[in-house]
Amino acid sequence: MAQFNLDSKYVLNNGVEMPRLGLGVWKTDNKTAETSVTQAIKDGYTLIDTAKQYGNETGVGRGIAAGLEATGKKREDLFITTKVFNGDQGFDSTLQKFEGMLKRLGLDYIDLYLIHWPVDDTFVATWQALETLYKAGRVRAIGVSNFDETHLQQILDAGTVVPAVDQIEFNPLVQDTKIREFAKKYDIAIEAWSPLGGGASLTNPAIQAIADAHHKTTAQVILRFDLQSDIITIPKSVHEARIIENADVYDFQLSQAEMKQIEDLNKEQRSLWLDDFYWHGNPKGYKDEVDQWPDSPEDYDA
Repeated sequence: MAQFNLDSKYVLNNGVEMPRLGLGVWKTDNKTAETSVTQAIKDGYTLIDTAKQYGNETGVGRGIAAGLEATGKKREDLFITTKVFNGDQGFDSTLQKFEGMLKRLGLDYIDLYLIHWPVDDTFVATWQALETLYKAGRVRAIGVSNFDETHLQQILDAGTVVPAVDQIEFNPLVQDTKIREFAKKYDIAIEAWSPLGGGASLTNPAIQAIADAHHKTTAQVILRFDLQSDIITIPKSVHEARIIENADVYDFQLSQAEMKQIEDLNKEQRSLWLDDFYWHGNPKGYKDEVDQWPDSPEDYDA
């Protein structure tokens, strides 16, 4: 059995160790983010993933502070990820907005800083700004999110640092095979957002049958699938019982046949992709803005 546990690390291509399983906070307001982050740290999580676009960096920062105080852990025991907001992209703007992000999170450095989306005409300059921050020691690792192989190649051609991570939508129904194959050539780690895939994956009969055989939930089977696929995964939960349950995936192993069953569910049907944004066509009328939660006093122009 693969010897994973909540302390298991993925060694990124620059030698930095990143936890393999953490907590995501997408679609979580500041108050709830604070509570769930605090609880996750108390339950042994060390990887926390947020983004300026989520509008909850302030709550995440408070949760980090409370979690550290409750557990006696140090800042360096945690691995914090956030992302460059689409509206902040560009070389100068990315550098200018960095300090505001640190202030919201209450931190003096970031473990992993990602470009949230490859915004047309600006993501290469944004990457060069991330390289500047990385070389200055302000961030421990830099990477991208939602980049396909074409975008990754442009970064590789224009930059001097290979991205450490590409965070993409990954779950049993969206396995992004081509992106993963390209990333593997350059030792770029893949991290899953929306790893549980919503109702379609959680209620899938094939996954349910595997879960029943192991006396586990379908969510636990999916997260185990991620671990055995060498995917870093960040399931979201705001409930303590589910936060604990999501980490209870280390006492069983999926067989090769079970892994193949889940791999065969792939439909490559993304829930959100480039054309959904105003800067790339926007046929669905998708709003690209910071979520302004009513409990947030934060000035996101900073």
